[in-house]
Amino acid sequence: MAGRIRESDVALVRDRSRIDEVVGDHVSLRGAGSGALKGLCPFHDEKSPSFNVRPSHGTFHCFGCGEGGDVIAFVMKIEHLGFVEAVERLADRAGIQLTYEGGGATVQRDRGTRSRLIEAHRVAAEFYAEQLATPEALAAREFLAQRGFDEAAARQFGCGFAPAGWDKLTKHLLGRGFELTELIKAQLTKEGRQGPIDRFHRRLLWPIRDMGGEVVGFGARRIFDDDQIQAKYLNTSESPIYKKSQVLFGLDLAKREIAKRRQAVVVEGYTDVMAMHLAGVPTAVASCGTAFGADHMNVLRRLLIDDSVSGEVIFTFDGDAAGQKAALKAFEGEQQFSAQTYIAIAPDGMDPCELRQAKGDVAVRDLVARRTPLFEFAIKTRLKDYDLDSVDGRVEALKTMVPFVAQIKDRAKRDGYATRLAWWVGWEDESAVVRRVRETANGRGPAPARRAAPVDPNQGALAVDVAGPPRPDPRDPALWAQREALKAALQLPEMAGPYYDSLPDEAFTHPAYLALHQAIREAGGASSGLSGPAFLDAVSQACRQQAVRSVLTELSVEALRVKADDEYRYVQSVLARLQQILVSGQITEIKSRLRRVSPVEEPDEYRALFGDLIALEDYHKALGQQAAGGL
Repeated sequence: MAGRIRESDVALVRDRSRIDEVVGDHVSLRGAGSGALKGLCPFHDEKSPSFNVRPSHGTFHCFGCGEGGDVIAFVMKIEHLGFVEAVERLADRAGIQLTYEGGGATVQRDRGTRSRLIEAHRVAAEFYAEQLATPEALAAREFLAQRGFDEAAARQFGCGFAPAGWDKLTKHLLGRGFELTELIKAQLTKEGRQGPIDRFHRRLLWPIRDMGGEVVGFGARRIFDDDQIQAKYLNTSESPIYKKSQVLFGLDLAKREIAKRRQAVVVEGYTDVMAMHLAGVPTAVASCGTAFGADHMNVLRRLLIDDSVSGEVIFTFDGDAAGQKAALKAFEGEQQFSAQTYIAIAPDGMDPCELRQAKGDVAVRDLVARRTPLFEFAIKTRLKDYDLDSVDGRVEALKTMVPFVAQIKDRAKRDGYATRLAWWVGWEDESAVVRRVRETANGRGPAPARRAAPVDPNQGALAVDVAGPPRPDPRDPALWAQREALKAALQLPEMAGPYYDSLPDEAFTHPAYLALHQAIREAGGASSGLSGPAFLDAVSQACRQQAVRSVLTELSVEALRVKADDEYRYVQSVLARLQQILVSGQITEIKSRLRRVSPVEEPDEYRALFGDLIALEDYHKALGQQAAGGL
């Protein structure tokens, strides 16, 4: 067994492993100012990015769940590895030969570790790929050729063949130094009646890789009529390295294009993924042996950064009844995510692979281009059950579809589709349909305006400071989020951090609060590393007016409206609320512009503005949920 890794080697691995590149294999990152990058945290579910990476420091930190550390800590957490395994994984990536004190130069892995299981799968994938070229695998090669996949395509996706015989792979792996317990743990081998046997026999195989490109399992298709197992597809069973709810076939090939194009196309099978990629849709992925679920969507969201206005997930389904049922089922889950979701149904009941064979690559690309918004598809599909040429049919359609549309949680989308429902049904009184949808949604319309707190008549005497802007009223409900955000930045800068620093000047509408915000930024911001008296002194030095310094001292001692043991959640909630208020103003501006644009004379501008409005409404909702979590 190897000894302890030499400290100088650990330091070398850390130095040569750029944290932004390692994290980028799992999360899409974008600039966040001051040399920082941000994205959606891979360690907890969130809708607004709070996961920050500083390449110059080689560190990461999530301001939502508190996870943080260096590049080794990230690999340990994301891959569920021990320290030694994480260093070994990064060393392999960087091409560094490790030296083990007491064990010499070696890359020996501890038996049964994740690295060993990954290595066993790598060797197995090579074995299966070699078997695909044997005479015994002729039927597998013909299967691929009949579906338009040549030898190059098979190599690109790592296709292989599991040979006949009970233990050919098992013997091969044992001969390479693996132990039987490891092969069983990896789900490559299982116990048979007369000893250990291979898990797959006489089947065409696809290696299933994690986001980092490591093989963690296999999908196997039945190709022989006399196969004793009738199931068309078999997949690797759950193992320490394979969780079917968290892996997507083709993601290792598609991840960079997904992040670049802000688009993910979800198909139903391995050959569909191959057809999509070869036809020029390199963002296609598929779930493996299970229905596409919330965990899969979370994986995609981290690549899309789903608060992006252009991020979209496109589900493709067969055109038959089963495919349409699957599309309608997706309606139930889509609302958990703010990425725009679409449906693409191939004609004549074909899947993408069949469509490519029948009509070529262009038809596959057109299928994706002609996508339909999920809500629209779901509503129109249900409306096909009614005779909309008759009054009775229209009435019955509305009776059924009003509650259906009322399920849409986003207010802007719900009202928009209520209007479209009236138009699709042919009901002239659109406002009546919208009103009924709102009522059915249990009154989730606009909340009544909050009454402002009464103003103390004596406050006026203190309102004006000849040395600067007027003193803000500390009880003004319209300014409370600005006030609390400034208090958080001054008193708890380590908790406010980059989130606060990213707030623009427009978030502060009172002159005194704006001047103080600018002074904080000039002093280095909440993420400057300063705190306590040193930070307050730096901010004070940046204040040009005595009135602003007075507000500074006031807010530095005024208590936050939170319990001492829940400060972090409160700070994040306050900052989210302030950001939400800013977004509300942007929404109002776009709505105003929409009223001045004709959808007939300026359709492109109108569609662009409406798309921006939908995206901002989604972001506004996500911020509201984040704000509500700690207030």
